[in-house]
Amino acid sequence: MPVENDIRVTGADLRFLPIKTRVPLKFGAETLDSVTCARARVQVLKENGTCAEGWGETPLSVQWVWPSRISYDERLGALKAFSEVLLGTCNSELGSGHAMEIGHEFVFKKVPKMLINFNKKNRRNVEPMPWLAALVCASAFDLALHDAYGIANDIKTYHSYNFPYLNLDLGHFLEPAKGSRVSFAGKTPAEFLDLNPADKIPVWHLVGGLDPLNKAELNGGEPDDGYPVDLEGWIEKDGLNCLKIKLRGNDSKWDYNRVVAVGEIAEKMDVDYLTTDFNCTVTDPEYVNHILDHLQSNLPSIWEKILYVEQPFPYDLECNRINVHSLSERKPLFMDESAHDWKHVRLGLELGWTGVALKTCKTQTGAILSLCWAKAHGMDLMVQDLTNPMLAQIPHVLLGAHAGTILGVESNSMQFYPEASKVEALTHPGLYQRREGYLDISTITGSGFGYQMDLK
Repeated sequence: MPVENDIRVTGADLRFLPIKTRVPLKFGAETLDSVTCARARVQVLKENGTCAEGWGETPLSVQWVWPSRISYDERLGALKAFSEVLLGTCNSELGSGHAMEIGHEFVFKKVPKMLINFNKKNRRNVEPMPWLAALVCASAFDLALHDAYGIANDIKTYHSYNFPYLNLDLGHFLEPAKGSRVSFAGKTPAEFLDLNPADKIPVWHLVGGLDPLNKAELNGGEPDDGYPVDLEGWIEKDGLNCLKIKLRGNDSKWDYNRVVAVGEIAEKMDVDYLTTDFNCTVTDPEYVNHILDHLQSNLPSIWEKILYVEQPFPYDLECNRINVHSLSERKPLFMDESAHDWKHVRLGLELGWTGVALKTCKTQTGAILSLCWAKAHGMDLMVQDLTNPMLAQIPHVLLGAHAGTILGVESNSMQFYPEASKVEALTHPGLYQRREGYLDISTITGSGFGYQMDLK
């Protein structure tokens, strides 16, 4: 029987928006100099005849979702083709309910089957598209669904994650860790969220593997567009207090020296927090342990600034069941690529991981469920950026504001393609410019995700 607040999907559409970076972004073994964003619109209908539409957007970050030796164009083409397949399903095969309930059925039941069929049909005898890539393709539609639900019910999306809007409790979606006293029966996501976040949240800056650290490292070929290029310039301009350092994971000397170089700048310019991100390139915990121990012995003030370590190890936890307790005993250890869903978070906890880096690009539905599972089991949270420009920035920052993270949210689109978000910045200037180390979310008002702009 239809419930008063339920929605059903009546249509969807999709567009692709290509963007060039102003400077290259180096992470892990790959370098990004362009990205294509998938922007989806989902139309919904309530039983009382109320119509609404919601929007979602995600960068199809090929190098991050599908590290491979096959060409960038081939991988991007596959992601776009799979997104079109998902569009067909959104137009014809989704049921009714709360956005979480429809999203769960779509993301975790329909999309896996569609990926298998897609790979059989389109990737026969070649490298198959991985699950993380499929999740990113699905995320634009899932985000739009959550936006549409809030608009249809004239409520902020985050305020809908409770009864009477939900029909099902978390026990329908989640299972606690074996031997724990955790129970999800009768609980809703609202119990694990901050529903009254501050207007300003701390923001993290990404230090890419190719980023110059100061003006002495500039070569004269940098863009002359009014934005900084070097790290010191960004710290001075934006008042940064949190720096995320991209490392190689296969050259311990380079990684150590990079942390030291950034740490010395942090000390000089009164930056309080650092984190290190190896992007899945390490296979032995001793690699990271050695770097941390060396820092602690020789440069304890820099070691103290490291708040946590992010995703050193291969993201497929089931195939790479590395015991990481020795590392997490030194510093908090956060899953990123590995945290596809709450079941992977559960496995990560067993292996010694202590925190989860959430991303909206792995779907809003999945992020909320992973958040709830992690918090219920005492794990810390961060919300990490996929260098989200334009519309993608808004749900991303909202997740960071409502999740109760260890410290703020990462946001880097203004480093790499600030001009891409000029239209959105007219409505939400505080979201697309970091001021005194913070993002200002006070302009995000109204129902759904609060985009507050004409998107047609």
